[in-house]
Amino acid sequence: MNEKDIVLDVLSGLKSGLAGYAQFISETANPQLRQTFQQMRDGDEKTQYDLYKIASQKGYYVNSPIANESDMDLLRTTFSACC
Repeated sequence: MNEKDIVLDVLSGLKSGLAGYAQFISETANPQLRQTFQQMRDGDEKTQYDLYKIASQKGYYVNSPIANESDMDLLRTTFSACC
């Protein structure tokens, strides 16, 4: 594997793990265990973001185009109506 493949593979794994934390945290009744999962999630989020910045700088990760204001307004309206 080359560096790009390794970086993207680690990013993918972190993304998958972060999704799992949401479920663990929401289903954990023990406050100490819940806090531990939250701390683990926070650490993985930081690692994911740091690795993303490196991947983006090296051109390994192509960002989505920036949403225009009308798209943002549509999202705000949609989410404020449902939540």
